[in-house]
This record gives sequence, structure tokens and C-alpha cells, in this order.
Amino acid sequence: MITLGQILALLVVLWVSAYKRMRTGTALVAAAVVLVAMSFVWDVAIVPWVLLGLFAVVYFFNDLRKDKITLPIFKLFKSVLPPMNQTEKDALEAGDVWWDGELFKGNPEWSKLLSFPKPELSKEERDFVDNQATKLCEMVDDWKVVHEDKDLPPEAWEYMKKEGFLGMIIPKEYGGKGFSALAHSTVVQKLATRSGSLSVSVMVPNSLGPAELLLHYGTDEQKNHYLPRLAKGEEIPCFALTGPEAGSDAGAIPDTGIICKGEHEGKEVVGIRLNWNKRYITLAPVATVLGLAFKLYDPEGLLGDTEELGITCALIPTDHKGVEVGNRHYPMGQAFMNGPTHGKDVFIPIDWIIGGKDYAGKGWRMLVECLSAGRGISLPSSATATGKLSYRLTGAYSLLRTQFKTSIGHFQGVEEALARIAGNTYQLEAMRIMTAGAVDLSCKPSVVTAIAKYHMTELARSVITDAMDIHGGRGVIMGERNYLSSGYMSMPISITVEGANILTRNLMIFGQGAVRCHPFVFREMQAASNPDEKQGLEEFDSLFFRHVGYGVSNFIRTLTLGLTGARIVKKPVSGKTGRYYQQLTRMSSALAMVSDLSMMIFGGDLKRLERLSARLGDVLSHLYLASTVLKYYEDNGRPESDLPYVDWCVQRSLYEMQKAFLDFFNNLPMKGLGRVLKWMVFPFGTKYKMPNDKLEHTIVKPMMSDNELRDRITLDSYIGESDDDAAGRIENAFKKVLATAPIEKTLRKAMKDGSLTQSRTREETVKTAVAAGILTQEEADQYLDAEAARLDAIQVDDYSKEYIVNGAKNAKKSSQAAA
Repeated sequence: MITLGQILALLVVLWVSAYKRMRTGTALVAAAVVLVAMSFVWDVAIVPWVLLGLFAVVYFFNDLRKDKITLPIFKLFKSVLPPMNQTEKDALEAGDVWWDGELFKGNPEWSKLLSFPKPELSKEERDFVDNQATKLCEMVDDWKVVHEDKDLPPEAWEYMKKEGFLGMIIPKEYGGKGFSALAHSTVVQKLATRSGSLSVSVMVPNSLGPAELLLHYGTDEQKNHYLPRLAKGEEIPCFALTGPEAGSDAGAIPDTGIICKGEHEGKEVVGIRLNWNKRYITLAPVATVLGLAFKLYDPEGLLGDTEELGITCALIPTDHKGVEVGNRHYPMGQAFMNGPTHGKDVFIPIDWIIGGKDYAGKGWRMLVECLSAGRGISLPSSATATGKLSYRLTGAYSLLRTQFKTSIGHFQGVEEALARIAGNTYQLEAMRIMTAGAVDLSCKPSVVTAIAKYHMTELARSVITDAMDIHGGRGVIMGERNYLSSGYMSMPISITVEGANILTRNLMIFGQGAVRCHPFVFREMQAASNPDEKQGLEEFDSLFFRHVGYGVSNFIRTLTLGLTGARIVKKPVSGKTGRYYQQLTRMSSALAMVSDLSMMIFGGDLKRLERLSARLGDVLSHLYLASTVLKYYEDNGRPESDLPYVDWCVQRSLYEMQKAFLDFFNNLPMKGLGRVLKWMVFPFGTKYKMPNDKLEHTIVKPMMSDNELRDRITLDSYIGESDDDAAGRIENAFKKVLATAPIEKTLRKAMKDGSLTQSRTREETVKTAVAAGILTQEEADQYLDAEAARLDAIQVDDYSKEYIVNGAKNAKKSSQAAA
């Protein structure tokens, strides 16, 4: 007879085996050993041995298992597997799984994360950022670019070409810079702190475009012809993908190419007759070479038996007959070159396909793979620039602007907004560096870069909104003094391009991540679609039963970690942050369990339940966000000054994961299941909380003083040195006010103890203080100079009526600045 002790002993063995993720064979052997050991103490009933024997037979007798168990499941799986078109298949297969795979599997190997090399600039790259990038920033006045000239100055364009800004990603053997992804990101970030129009003009040729596509897929002839010209700026590239009827749904591209014979350079050749209508194409108005995506058809069978070949990419000189470029769109808040391109019955030779005719129909996969890398560099760098500029200048402005004789940064309401700017900027920098570092590891992490694009642009939107709220009228009045309005107005551009954020969150992060990051699902789908059914069954058999064990393990691990508060998880580091790794492991395990269960219940319908799947995507995203902060902290030597920022970022991410899980559970159609899952993940209730007021006060303090942390968080921001520069004016006044803070304190003390009477004006009060020996004349002059700089820094621009109506060319700016 089976006793309670026997049952408990077996349960412990199975529980530990599942928690430790032992192989099934190892777990069966362990159970047998326990049964043998128990036989020396108790009379062990036959039932446990029978059950163990059945499991052993199923596990060890492969042919029996495949025939009686796996084959029916395999057939059922194939029948319920949702249909997948080639576009979806290419999107799923494109890119690499990186750290996101560790986070999704439920038991991240944190030592692996910490062993990734610290992303760093080479000496050549650092010199370029410090010198050429700085000089280019000095050549550009964002107000003139956006509101007067509607273009970068000619000397800036020439300098960009001459110094290789347009060919940073092109290898040196083709005349390019051969820079790392981190260098590319850092240069764009620095330029973006000066001018969004400038940074976009540099980022586009270095992200998704002809150079990137040629490097990966171009023929030797194409590379040798175009890459040196692109590197030197002799050719200006653009890439036309988006049209009026095809944005995110690239499979709906109506632009067509028909393979046929035609005349080129006086000879009859096999080529493509193209018709296209594209819009939102950056650099198109000034481009000399057009990258074009279209659907290719071969009705005459000139290339083979297939008529509909699929999306294809080609390179076309813009001076080629029939190509239309030149007109411009007018993106809000910016003046970078962006416009439509059209073509009707344009004939090109077949070898203008990127990669040659062998790459006909392979364009979508090419685009997805290149976009996954570019998505992790261009927009994240711009978002980080928004954070850094807002952090540095809003902190300074909060000290300079006073109300009720107090700097506004000391008011708790303002401090709350400053804290979000501070924490989000630290998060942005950590995420920028780790994501760019992933690309430099010869990796194209499609899910990670989608996370970076969505969350970093949303964080930047939050930061610039808070910065505008704090600046008040100083932020909404446009003019040469305003360093926020252009970025604030143009924020929707970042939110929209390279996949609108609604799409990215609701379809890409979890929709792609659940399949690609899962250790078994994608391979099971591949096995089921294998045309060799015998081989497919063989692959599926191994994957399916390992998947079952994985699911059981996730169930046991999630419940165990919830009951123990994850304190049994081994910490990869000592100190306070070690506890965060434990909590993130707990959330990772919960995500693995809930995702597996959701895919089992909803199957292919899960991707259409966007609001549910997006919440699981939020959990995966915040696991990644927290990982980047912890990695950044370790890579920088665990500075004590950073710890409050680490606390703020990770605590917020844990809270957001908890919120996403609760929203998921509460909105499940099966209410009972939702309640059970909620108890399993949070058996003692919800414990994660947003950062408290004391912590937020701590992370705001460095924003309002001159210190190493402030400089490091805003590293590689462009701040002009002149008082006539929009950012320089604030920075210089900030440092002067800090330097004279002891003098201000002396005056206040004197007025408080009655030794000095406050006069009608500050100048008269200071003069009285000098006469009374409270201040020296040198101190008085220094103080009044700082006060004049402070007053100048908080002014806004005003213009004549003629300037407002007719623009700069027909009117002059008013010489006065209004308070």
C-alpha cells in the first residue's frame, strides 16, 4: 500500500527534477533510485513501479512512442497549424535570437549576459565623435535649418560628404569608415542633440538603404561600383519602400515590375518594366541613386517557371529615364529631405536587381534582416539624444528658474517630472549601448531591436513631454533660444517610422518573439512543414516531448519561485542588485509558463488577440529593459552614484511587468483560468511597487549640480560654448549660478540676521552688501554677472510682425527678448 511518505518522497524527486530541468531519462533514473531506497524502509506498492515502468517504456522505446503517441499528435499539429504566407515566413525566419531567447525560456543564464564584452568605441571612432561630429554640429543652426532655410547649409552637406558621414557603415576597403554599430549610434546621437534634421540626414544612408543592402547581398560588380561612391558622398542614396497603400503590410505593395525584353544603351536586353508610387522617402528629393522595393512578375517565363516571384529590390540612378524625384514632404518640426518618388513604365536591365537576378523575389527577407539591425541603431540613438538634452538642460533650467524665491526644481511636483526624465534617460543610454553592442556581435536580433525601437521612442516621448511641462512658456515659444520645440514637434516622426509603435507593440514584439525566442515552437513548426514527413516526424518527436518537459518545468519553477520570493535563485553578483536578478528570473519563468499556456489554448488566434499578446510582449520588453540597466551598471564598474538610477529603472520595470501580467489575467476570456494563473504567479499578492519619493529625490539631485554622473549620463551631447548658443546659454548660466551659490547664501544669511536690508533691486542690495563689508567687490561683480546670465537664460524670443508673416528673408528679428 502506498503511504503518504512514499507519495511525498516521489513528489519531491519529481518536483526537484522539474525545477532543475533535468533530462527525462535522468529524472526517471532518480525516481527509480528513490523507489529502491524506499524499499529498504517501507514495503513499496506495485503502483509506483508500474507507473514508472510505463513512463520508461514510452521514453526509451522510440518506435513505439513515435507510432502510438507522436504520430497522432504530429498530424493534429499539422492540421491546426495556421496557414503562413511567404511574407510571414520570411519575417519569422529573418534576424537572430540573442539575449531575448534567454529571457523567454524562463531561466536566464545571467553569467552569459555579464560575459558579453563591454561595447566601446575605438580610438579612431572616439576621435571622430569628438572632432568631426562636433565640428559638423557647430556648422548647423537648427532654427535656421527648420524655420528659415528648410535645409542644411551647403557647407554642412559638403563636410558630411568629405568626412565620410554618409559612409560610416561602409568597410574601409571601399573607402568608407568601417565604423561599429556603437560608433554609428553615437555619432547620430550627438548630431541629434544639435539638430534632428542633421541626424536624420546622416542616419538614413547608414541604416536601411542601398549601402546596407549592397554589403549583404550585392554582387561584386555592384559593390565595386556603388560603395566607393556612396562612401565619398558622390552618390546620395534613398530607399523607397512605403507607399499610399502599403506601410506596415509590405506584402500589399502595389508597385510592380514585369520581366520582359527592352532596350537599354542601344541593345535589347532582358529587364524589368516598373511602375511605382512611393511616399515618405527620406533623401529622395536630393538622391542620385534610388533603392526600390516592388513585386516582381515573370509572365513570359524569361527567368523560370514561376510567374509571381515576390518582393524584389533594385538600384536605379535617379537620372534614369522615367524616374521622378524632387518634390518634398514637410515633416513636422524638421526640415530633412523627404519626399515622394514615382515611375511609370520605367525599363531597367535585370542586373540592376540588388544581388543580380538570383535575388529576384528575395527582397522581403533582405529588407527584414537589414531593418532589424537598423531599427536597433537609428531611432534608439535619436531617442537617447532627446533624453540626454532634456536631462542636462531641464535640470539646469530647473535651477535657474525661480518662483517664490526658490528654484522650481525644489518643488515636489516639478521634482516628480524631473525624476522621470532622470530615470528614463539612464534607461535610454543603457539600452542604446547594449542593443548597438548586440549588432556589433555580428548579430541581427530582430525581437530585441523591435523592443528597443518601441520602448525607446516611447520613453523619449515621455521625457520631452515632461521637459516641456517644466519649461512652461519657455518651451512653447519658438525661436533661436528654444532647444525643445523642434524635438517635441517631431517626436511623432520617430514614433511612426520603421514600423508605427502600435504595430511594433501589438504584432511584432510578442508575435515574432513568442515563436522565434521559444526554444521549441519555431522548430516544431519547421518540422511540421518539412516535405519529408518521415524526417519531420523524427524531428517533431524529439522536440515535442522536450517541449512537454519544458512546460512542466515552467509550471513548477513559476510556482516555486512565487512561493519562495525567488530567494532560492543563485545570484550572479553580490550586493543589492543581486536581488534584482532573482526577481527577473521569477518574471522570466512566469512569462515562459503563461506564454506556453496561451499558445496552447489560443494557437494561431493569439496573434489576433493583440491586446492580450501585447501585454506578454510588455513583460518580455521590461525583462530586456532591466537587463540593459544591470549590464550597463556592471560594465561601468558598479559606481555607487549609479545605484539609485539602477534601483529606479529596475523597480519600474518589475512594476510594469506585474501590471502587464495582471491586465492579461483579468482580461482572459476564461475568468477562472485568469484567477488560477494570478495566484500561481503572485501567490502572496502583488509586491512590486513604483519607485518611492525618496528615491526619486535622490536621482534628481545630480541634475541640478555639476558632477561626474551628470556628465557621464549626457556624454556625447553637443552643448555649444557660446552664450549665443541655445543650449550653451543655459549651460553657462547654470555653471555661473552654481559657482556663486555661496555668495547667494551669504546674502540670504545677512538679510535673515538683519545685517543687510533687501533693496528694491538686486543691484542695490548687492551694492549695500559691499558697502557693509558683507561682500567684496569681486564677489559682487561675479554674483551680478551670474544673475544677468540667469535672467538672460530664462528669456524667450520675440519677432517683428514682418518676420512672422514673411520670414527671415524679408524682415529682421526684433532686438528685444521678452520675459
